[in-house]
Amino acid sequence: MRRTGWTPEPTVGEMQLDERTSLRRVAGLSTELTDITEVEYRQLRLERVVLVGVWTAGSAARAEASMTELAALAETAGSEVLEGLIQRRERPDPATYIGSGKAEELRAVVLETGADTVICDGELTPAQLTALEKVVKVKVIDRTALILDIFAQHATSREGKAQVALAQMEYMLPRLRGWGESMSRQAGGRAGSNGGVGLRGPGETKIETDRRRIRERMAKLRREIREMKTARDTKRARRTTSGVPSVAIVGYTNAGKSSLMNVLTGAGLLVQDALFATLDPTTRRAELDDGREVVFTDTVGFVRHLPTQLIEAFRSTLEEVTGADLLLHVVDGADPLPLEQIKAVREVITDVIKESGNPAPPELLVVNKIDAVDAETGTRLHGLLSDAAFVSAHAGIGIEDLRARIAEILGGLDVEVSVLLPYTRGDLLARVHADGRILSSEHEETGTRVRARVPHALAAALSEFAHAG
Repeated sequence: MRRTGWTPEPTVGEMQLDERTSLRRVAGLSTELTDITEVEYRQLRLERVVLVGVWTAGSAARAEASMTELAALAETAGSEVLEGLIQRRERPDPATYIGSGKAEELRAVVLETGADTVICDGELTPAQLTALEKVVKVKVIDRTALILDIFAQHATSREGKAQVALAQMEYMLPRLRGWGESMSRQAGGRAGSNGGVGLRGPGETKIETDRRRIRERMAKLRREIREMKTARDTKRARRTTSGVPSVAIVGYTNAGKSSLMNVLTGAGLLVQDALFATLDPTTRRAELDDGREVVFTDTVGFVRHLPTQLIEAFRSTLEEVTGADLLLHVVDGADPLPLEQIKAVREVITDVIKESGNPAPPELLVVNKIDAVDAETGTRLHGLLSDAAFVSAHAGIGIEDLRARIAEILGGLDVEVSVLLPYTRGDLLARVHADGRILSSEHEETGTRVRARVPHALAAALSEFAHAG
């Protein structure tokens, strides 16, 4: 639903976007600590980065698209991309990810550009990170750490922040390290002094202490997420028993899911041309053209090689798709490789649905941003995705046709019932009018005889009156 005219109250999305853009990393300003022996060295500034990737399979266009996406991720995180390098290899080098020769070349590029960070397009082992840092002599992070950093910046709800914190700790635990010999210092106190029999010894090193604290924190976060999952499951069960059809909007990050949600429901969610702009799922109720009420849920976006830590941490959020009656799979029509987007999203969704044990809901592909593609690309997309709905949430193109497609699919999922409802059950009759489609209605002495098409959940509630009279 598009906002018309001036309104005194901005939407939630507009306020979030204003808050996000008001605090940006500024070059030259930092919060560097003077004593870096106690904590990991941190800087808060507009980082100047060099990208590096390993091309192991596929076409050159796919490798370039992956690097373009990595650059978009880096810019979303607040960095300035200076240069990008791609190396053709059968597999990443087990020592430095890109090999010793390419690492020296990367060092030269870092010196020439003045970069302070190198971002690798893959998940590196702790040994690879350490070895590559020794060669290039600047901070090295991988794709997983970059995505986790974006999630940490954009999470707003209590559940989202807890999920991101858990994913970051799972990633950080095997990669924990310090500066110099700070992490190998051993504990004092009773250890090795006058603690008595059984308490003397070398003590616990600082890195062991930090790992123990991280594990304790992770256990606490898992308990909190389980408690929040219970509340989410309760809300989902309540929506299911209400008989209102549920539609989950899924898709690649920055494909336009939030924009489509705003157009269909008037939710006023944050819309930004950035990867992972919104993380927290939002549920809104809307009405279709036939009068049917539908619940739409906007879910977290996906990306190629989505970190496994995030999939596990956001498991309760991703389970929104398992109870949906319909999946709206949004695809960015302006992306050079839309089929790769579809494949990446379907891989994650398939795993989540398999673990839930529920049958897979029907899927409707929605190709968005058709106003941003030329005629040739549009024709090719129509040929590749002939069953998809083609829309532009920004320009409002094809929205009415999409609503009709949604109503048609949800209508096909309904079942036909013939019931005699007592006059004392006006609540059920009201639900039939609100959530179903009346085929015939006749008032009799003992109640109202109704023939209608209703959702499965409502049909179960009406089953006891199916053969009455």
